[in-house]
Amino acid sequence: MDGDGNRDARGTHANPVPRPAGPPEVPAVPPRPVRAPGPPAAPGVPPLPDGSAFLSWLRTPRPQALPGVWRFGHRPRPEEEPERVPGRQLLSGAVIAFLVGWLIWSLLWNGYLGSWWLLPLFAMIPDSWAEPHSFASVVVVYAYYVLIAGAIMVGVGRLGRWGEIWRRYGPPAWRRTAPGGGPAPAPEEDPAAWPALRAAGAHDAAERLAADARSGLMRDVDHARLTRAWQGVRSGRHSLATFTGAVLSHGAGACPHPSGARDLPVRQARHDLVTGQVRIGTAADDARNPYAYRGTGLALGPDLLGTSLLAVGPAGSGKTGSVVRPLTESLCLHALAGRAAVVVVGAAGADLGPADAYDVVVRIGNPDSVYDLDLYGGTTDPDEAAVVLAEALAGDLAEPHPGSDTRRSTTVLAQLLGPFRAVHGRFPGVPELRQLLDGTPGPLAELRAGLRAAGQDSLLRELDARERQMGHPGDVGGVLADRVALLDRPAFATFFDTSGQSRPFSLQALDHPVRVRIDLPERGHAEASRMLARLILAQFTASVSVREDRSLFACLVLDDASGVVTPEAVRGVQRLRSAGAGVVLTLRTLDDVPRPLRGPLLGSIGCRMALSGLTPWDGQDFAEVWGKEWTEARDVTDRQIIAETPAGKAVHMLRRVITGKAPTARAVTVRQVERERWSASELAHAVPAGHAVLSLTTVKGEHAPPLLVDLRG
Repeated sequence: MDGDGNRDARGTHANPVPRPAGPPEVPAVPPRPVRAPGPPAAPGVPPLPDGSAFLSWLRTPRPQALPGVWRFGHRPRPEEEPERVPGRQLLSGAVIAFLVGWLIWSLLWNGYLGSWWLLPLFAMIPDSWAEPHSFASVVVVYAYYVLIAGAIMVGVGRLGRWGEIWRRYGPPAWRRTAPGGGPAPAPEEDPAAWPALRAAGAHDAAERLAADARSGLMRDVDHARLTRAWQGVRSGRHSLATFTGAVLSHGAGACPHPSGARDLPVRQARHDLVTGQVRIGTAADDARNPYAYRGTGLALGPDLLGTSLLAVGPAGSGKTGSVVRPLTESLCLHALAGRAAVVVVGAAGADLGPADAYDVVVRIGNPDSVYDLDLYGGTTDPDEAAVVLAEALAGDLAEPHPGSDTRRSTTVLAQLLGPFRAVHGRFPGVPELRQLLDGTPGPLAELRAGLRAAGQDSLLRELDARERQMGHPGDVGGVLADRVALLDRPAFATFFDTSGQSRPFSLQALDHPVRVRIDLPERGHAEASRMLARLILAQFTASVSVREDRSLFACLVLDDASGVVTPEAVRGVQRLRSAGAGVVLTLRTLDDVPRPLRGPLLGSIGCRMALSGLTPWDGQDFAEVWGKEWTEARDVTDRQIIAETPAGKAVHMLRRVITGKAPTARAVTVRQVERERWSASELAHAVPAGHAVLSLTTVKGEHAPPLLVDLRG
């Protein structure tokens, strides 16, 4: 191996084979690549640098479909299932029809039915062709025979349903037409030609992007990001000149994400950024699924996640790998395209994607963490900070019914946060807050002296009220101090700093397309992790409701929402749909939610998923929220027919050979009955492993009934 990395032409053996003397050999050097190698292709995404695959992917039709249907190359199915003849009966009927046709032709050919069928032939040919037989007469006569035979075959073919046999068992059933392909559409209809830019007069920018697409320099994230930037131009947030100049200068790399990334390090799911969907499975070919959904791909996108998603299933049922991981990948891709901001919260070590797929990674309890978490959500208003912090500390202690709240805890915290900020210009850290809630004399006296020196009489009255309440038996300050003590541990000594010495992350950054991952220290700090999860959820619902740009979809993914669902959290989730945001919650069981809150939680979330292994009492809650439907119940009574004559027995034997069943007289009674869509017993025992029952609701109010989905398909 030489210094340039080229292997020596003489080989790599210790004793190379002697060669005859001659001119020195010139090693064969591969041609210099014309461009840098592209990243590896992900599933469903065309590779670089060949642009034909990307163009085929982009031009694939994506018709409008029912909620949750994977639209990439989708072929709509009829609403009702067509009547399907059993295969044995279909083949037997086809053979019998062929034999009937053969019999008719044989009778005609041998003259058993007379010569009337030859009258049209005799009327057409002249008498001079009769004798001797000429070549023209032979051709005409046999052509007439073929015409009559063809007419007979068409008739018996329709009678025997030969066309259905061809479609079911012939080449049409063998071929699997891949999506895409075909001739390129017209420029005004070709998405790769950017017709919207051309219609606005930006022909040069459209030509540059089309050239990058043809040469393989554009990927799905680039197309989605540039489409998002063009929407900003149309809405007036950006100027056309700025957009055009960036495209002409950088091509497919224009308008980049702040991180500079144009794709994720790795993908595991199938994504379609044109529709914004990620495929999570396939609707099972089951009688309980509507016929229009059977066998189609099931996908989720911002139009569905905007109503929030709740997935319930025991450990090992596939919540993280089959649901959370694809959704986090999709949301991170949307963030790279400038469409979304995502915050993913899970236990340290959970399969939520590599750290390189995120812009900010907060590892609470890990001293190597680069980022810290802002305990007060980045707000400077003491009352707002008290509301969020009270929900985190005591939200699970409120009465578990929708009308309860944490106003007492909020008042106690506001009585301390306001004076502290007025004196120190910041909110207290965890040890300082614990001392104030415990009523330690030194910090309270120092705070009182600072307020007097600053002339803050109103805040001084707040502090006096807090000191008077400390002696009452029902004061919640001690409870809040005990909760804060869970964060005042050596493992969290360097976290939740308010002095400005760390890099705290605030959820107010959701105004930008940011990708955030927060790892919670569940091992040894389970209660603190649940409290931090409540804090993040409260900060998220408070931050997204005051955003200016609600076209940027914001989503919070909680890999384990145990102990997070509180009355205030349910009210916050109900407000997310109008704020252009949503949450994804997973639970091992609904027992982790207080009984009075289960109905409001399931009612406030639009997409509900029950995975395999659900308990019957959990299934009962899903069965109640999915309700009942009117179905057609058919009561069939079969009575065997007994033949008494030899001819009747022969006919019955023939029917048995054709249909495979004994001849019966059938009586059918049809009734309309109201039944549960999925009963608790079916959810507990009839959902196979690797499957789930999923109901969907879009932000526009469109519904999909509970569907049995194969998460492995």
